[in-house]
Amino acid sequence: MKVSLLQRDVIWADPEGNAAANSAIMESLRGTDLFVLPEMFSTGFATSPEGIAEELDPKGECFTLRWMRKEASRLDCAVCGSVAVKETDGRFFNRLYFVTPDMCFSYDKHHLFTYGGETKNYSAGQEKVIVVWKGVKILLQVCYDVRFPVFVRNSIADDGKPEYDAIIYVASWPAKRVPTWKKLLPARAIENQCYVLAVNRMGNDPVCEYIGGTMVIDAMGNVVDSCPEGKETSISVDLDMEALNRFRSKFPVLEDGDEFCMV
Repeated sequence: MKVSLLQRDVIWADPEGNAAANSAIMESLRGTDLFVLPEMFSTGFATSPEGIAEELDPKGECFTLRWMRKEASRLDCAVCGSVAVKETDGRFFNRLYFVTPDMCFSYDKHHLFTYGGETKNYSAGQEKVIVVWKGVKILLQVCYDVRFPVFVRNSIADDGKPEYDAIIYVASWPAKRVPTWKKLLPARAIENQCYVLAVNRMGNDPVCEYIGGTMVIDAMGNVVDSCPEGKETSISVDLDMEALNRFRSKFPVLEDGDEFCMV
């Protein structure tokens, strides 16, 4: 499966402008099976979302979700990225959408960033979400989630195979903490014996500077490819599932993991 990770700047509070910019990049990368965009890629990371988050209609749709559906159909691919949304009941969510030509999956960020004020206005999701695309099982995660390994712990499912093959992390991770980002991502790949697809944004918002740090990491913690810091660009990687499965068979560490219950 070919994945393309887009390390993009985000136009503040402008879903239409961000959609147009991303469409142009995605068009140039036709043949991609999965596009991954940063956290809150349609507006920028808004901890005060009133007037910025996209309002969902009674069908659960908003402008950016409709755009994602259109691009998935146009390019015959999946499109993934998080959007600040306002539900019809007035609650706000940092919602990661994974959209294919036929389906739409979503994960609401579980670990809200208290230090940055995210908990004051957003509701936390409670469900772990795994999607299957092109035969690859993918766990959906958002930014701050990367600091909490218990929630994402991979395990052996009832079919005798690992629960998932890859984790997606989409982020608005500030420049000053990028060294930490670079340490946490390989750890998640190694301990869960999976690929990590991590996308961080570029540019500035009213509070922070972002320099990227987008990368694909394999199950041994090696960086397969990465975007240069401080530059709007993208990377495309073919996930080698045969190599992953061979490594898991040769070194089956997940079978020795602890069982636990999420409360």
